[in-house]
Amino acid sequence: MTPKGNAIRTTTLWTVSVLLGVVFLFAGVTKLAGSAMHVQHFAEWGYPQGFRLFVGAWETLFGLLLLVPRAAFYAAVALSAGMGGAIYTQLFRGDPQAAVFPLVILILLAWVAVRGRNKTTPAPAPAR
Repeated sequence: MTPKGNAIRTTTLWTVSVLLGVVFLFAGVTKLAGSAMHVQHFAEWGYPQGFRLFVGAWETLFGLLLLVPRAAFYAAVALSAGMGGAIYTQLFRGDPQAAVFPLVILILLAWVAVRGRNKTTPAPAPAR
């Protein structure tokens, strides 16, 4: 890979990571703040409001960690688990068509995890 190609890949990886981080920070903070929409949705889906607060804290914490290069892989994996729950909720308790957005986010998180894995894992020491 050329240095220019590597720079483009790295820039793309961190651009997607930052955008996802912003999405999760916004979603998490609005859940924690008790936006009427989130309160209503969690009630309609049969989840307690304490779970809304847990999800909000989860999204806020790992949304922030997506912005930290050494933690982005782990944040993407953790948020992927949450997106799995969101997809389940939309398919079986909500509107199945609404599962498309969390599925797209899940795919982007998986891409960040796979691509970012090489950035967070130190290379093995050369054999002597």
